[in-house]
Amino acid sequence: MPRNAPPGEARASSPPDHDAAADADADRRADDVWGVMATARTIRRFTDEPVDEATLARCLEAATWAPSGANAQARRFVVLRSPEVRAVVAEAAAQALAVIEPVYGMSRPADDDHSRRARTARATYELHDRADRYTSVLFAQRRFPTASDLLLGGSIFPAMQNFLLAARAQGLGACPTSWASYGGEPLVRAAVGVPDDWMLAGHVVVGWPRGHHGPVRRRPVAAVTALDHWDAPLTPPGPLTP
Repeated sequence: MPRNAPPGEARASSPPDHDAAADADADRRADDVWGVMATARTIRRFTDEPVDEATLARCLEAATWAPSGANAQARRFVVLRSPEVRAVVAEAAAQALAVIEPVYGMSRPADDDHSRRARTARATYELHDRADRYTSVLFAQRRFPTASDLLLGGSIFPAMQNFLLAARAQGLGACPTSWASYGGEPLVRAAVGVPDDWMLAGHVVVGWPRGHHGPVRRRPVAAVTALDHWDAPLTPPGPLTP
């Protein structure tokens, strides 16, 4: 059954500026597609309870429903769950962290820093530090000589998004990562046995969240949309979400 937190597991305490009422409303709307999309935050902190096979299978089934170019469906989802493979994933996570720290100017925050940036950084470091404890899913797409990797992404990224939304709808948390990129790609590719003619398109950590889902923070439609010309803004009429 879909749920918002595993039985017997206390939620993490809310940060000072957290809107508990908004979280409660978000949880109530999790069976509505608009509510699911509007509250599918990236979750980086998880409990130790494993994700049961039935719940994970529903996420994977949702991924199979995504569109695919020419309906070729030349994609593969690999669940990474054994201790041996998780150890490789953790090594890949460490390599990814070494790359992204200077790119984003990240460092481990001081214990007395309770800013939003510090909380996000703290959760990101926890995700990497505990990478060997989590179930995750590798998303792979077969390469075709006539198509660029970016074009082929149109046949695998929708599957990832379906997976993320199905996870949210069932109360799971999920976090797309770059762990199967950078120096981690050859490690994961070798451990899983991915053929050379398949690209590692994405990797998602999944689990029961510590804390709440909640409204996403995104730029408004008017800030990212144009009408007929790059510099001609499109202004939507009134509130859009039902």
